[in-house]
Amino acid sequence: MASFRSDGQRIDYDDIAPAQGEIGTVVLVHGFATNRQENWRRLGWYGAFERKGYRTIALDLRGHGTSDKPHDSAAYGRVAMVGDIIALIDHLDLRRVELMGYSLGAHLALHAALTHPERIANLILGGVGARMLAPPPADPALMTMGEAMRIGDPELIAEPTLKGFRRFADQQGEDRLALAACSEGEGLALDRSRLGGIAAPALIIAGSRDEIAGDPEGLAQVIPGARAVSLPACDHFSAIPHGLFKAAVFDFLEGWTD
Repeated sequence: MASFRSDGQRIDYDDIAPAQGEIGTVVLVHGFATNRQENWRRLGWYGAFERKGYRTIALDLRGHGTSDKPHDSAAYGRVAMVGDIIALIDHLDLRRVELMGYSLGAHLALHAALTHPERIANLILGGVGARMLAPPPADPALMTMGEAMRIGDPELIAEPTLKGFRRFADQQGEDRLALAACSEGEGLALDRSRLGGIAAPALIIAGSRDEIAGDPEGLAQVIPGARAVSLPACDHFSAIPHGLFKAAVFDFLEGWTD
């Protein structure tokens, strides 16, 4: 493990070189309420990229894993979190990388591609889809993610998605107050018209039962040349370890065509 400082926060990361024959560098950005070890190492992504000859870099987002975990939502503006990714690329003196994110990590990776296109060779977005383009529900009666993270008894959380994230955070031993603050950080508006300007080849992957993401094809249609893959019978939590996810990623990076 290594670390550097970005915007005043310590960001921890792994930097793993392949045993031989390096063909490129991939930067991995995990999802909300998890960390680089759970999202990527345990599920076999480190080993898969190493075997393919990629230098593999994975950070713990601020508020997650072993990186700094402030409890103030002001520390979690998405501009700053995207900045952490670019700062890591700069810290390692990398020119262009393959950038892959899942869920929250995919949102951040997409904005990195919009704001720093010259740094992204290929863009892989997992656990997102057409719902990224839809306005979030505005029902004041619904519990927020922050409330779900702060509540003492998770069995009091009625909404299944929120309960799933809370249970996942508890299983990973994550700092729930940091996650609550992260969920309340200032977001980034997604201008649909700007997606047409993404120059990097893009792959969008989500499970066919992922109600959080929606249909990956719906997002791919607004990104020029983007390809969409729907993983059969997978939801938001079961897609990322699926063998077809890895197959789709490496087919894409190796120049697979329809």
